[in-house]
Amino acid sequence: MVRRVAVIGAGVGGLASVKCCLDEGLEPTCFERSEDIGGLWRYTDSVDGTRVSVYRSVITNTSKEMSCFSDFPFPEDFPNYLPHSLVLEYFRMYVRHFDLLRHIRFKTTALSVRRRPDFATSGQWEVVTETDGVRESHVFDAVMVCTGHYQEPYLPLDSFPGIGTRFKGQYLHSQEYRDVEPFRGKRVLVVGIGNTGGDISVELSHVAAKVFLSARSHTWVMSRVSNHGFPCDMVGTTRFNHFLDWLLPSAFTRRIRFRKFNSWFNHTNYGLASTKSSKFKAIINEELPFCLLSGTVVLKPSVKEFTESSAVFEDGTTEENIDVVLFATGYIFPFPFLEESVRSLIDDNRSLYRRIFPPQLEKPTLAIIGLVQLTGSIMVGSEMQARWVTGIFAGWNKLPPASRMMADVLKKKPPAKRNPSERENLKMSFIGYTDEIAACAGVKPSVLRLLLTDPRLALAIFFGPCTPYQYRLVGRGAWSGARDAILTQWQRTLKPLRTRMVDEDSDRSSGWCWMCLLALPVALTAGFLLSKHPQLGCRPWAGPQL
Repeated sequence: MVRRVAVIGAGVGGLASVKCCLDEGLEPTCFERSEDIGGLWRYTDSVDGTRVSVYRSVITNTSKEMSCFSDFPFPEDFPNYLPHSLVLEYFRMYVRHFDLLRHIRFKTTALSVRRRPDFATSGQWEVVTETDGVRESHVFDAVMVCTGHYQEPYLPLDSFPGIGTRFKGQYLHSQEYRDVEPFRGKRVLVVGIGNTGGDISVELSHVAAKVFLSARSHTWVMSRVSNHGFPCDMVGTTRFNHFLDWLLPSAFTRRIRFRKFNSWFNHTNYGLASTKSSKFKAIINEELPFCLLSGTVVLKPSVKEFTESSAVFEDGTTEENIDVVLFATGYIFPFPFLEESVRSLIDDNRSLYRRIFPPQLEKPTLAIIGLVQLTGSIMVGSEMQARWVTGIFAGWNKLPPASRMMADVLKKKPPAKRNPSERENLKMSFIGYTDEIAACAGVKPSVLRLLLTDPRLALAIFFGPCTPYQYRLVGRGAWSGARDAILTQWQRTLKPLRTRMVDEDSDRSSGWCWMCLLALPVALTAGFLLSKHPQLGCRPWAGPQL
């Protein structure tokens, strides 16, 4: 029987894991190497090579209603997209509300996590920690690793001939970036067009002499602001859209998606993406198109090599007098504290059962939380993982035999990627993955059952945003406030915008009622198919994340 649980890290996944352990009557001890909670969301001006932090100007890519813990909404007066300071304030509120702080040991580094000699029968782990130079050994019944996938910067200098030998300028990884001041008046090359690379390029364009952005992949650019000014994830991340993705041919849905992307601006004209590409990714950035249009950011292909002061690109062009090269090339997750025999089982998250459990272990007492990148908020995914895992630790839920878990892993595992930081290995459909784990935990809502018992709620769940409160309606950990939170989510979305009142369109509410009535047959049909196909819609697509 698992009782004592070690939680490594007090970021998003660690806080959720401590709370879920307490919900299941377990005894968690969280080890956090820094002096505070928040993980990468705790911004600091200093650049510590052992700690990853967001940069000063970062804003969340997912809205507050789609990013909160499932039984603890953000305050209604918080803006829909949040700076890091408000995210951290929310974490502090969460910790105070559920009294988590007394279970966290700060300034304590986990040096090693090893199986005990009798692991095959006990499932126990020996955890060695260090606090202020003093080492201590502990024995735990289970371990939850919550260090996420932003652990160690990936800096592939070998892929850029000349950068470490001939190039005389400065180069750094985006992990070291905090604000624009060190780059004022300089010519900067940003390598990598993910969310970070796009954000930094736009920000630098306001002060740098010139910014070049090197991209190797087809990239579609999205705005946080969607139809009628609502948050894009609340409009797009719905069970109805998810159902259509499963129902319609992938080529057809991809064409629809490309057309929607191009309705904002033609990505081919900007050199960003082509509708003929089968492989693509999407980033969130409202300002990048204008920066490209105004020339303050210049898009370039992959870098071929560096000379003393210039960058030579794959298309044969050269940009001279480059002062700084900033690599936004992602992160790797080495888990240095895990013993080698265990670490080798986690070459990427696809080696893990449900992206959580190493299936080869004799006892399922090690869980990797948050090593997944969803097309929605990682906060929601991490919490759902923690709920399922702690249920297994508590004994009311079970994993299948090791042979079945291995077969499932091998079936879903793709060929190894050339780039160890490649996020394609981690990307999962938000609704598909969260529903999958929720079904394992016994907390996935049934649209069909709700249509028969609570039609208003069922329609809100199916056609409205897939907010995390949906996973608190049924099963263990059900929250009495979940129904009300779902039915009032749009009110909390509009609340921070109501700083100047104007006359409201009186036809909007009646139009919504008519739409719900007309959509009822569709919801009934989809609810029936959902009940017959629990694996429905797990096909991933590259979308936004927190």
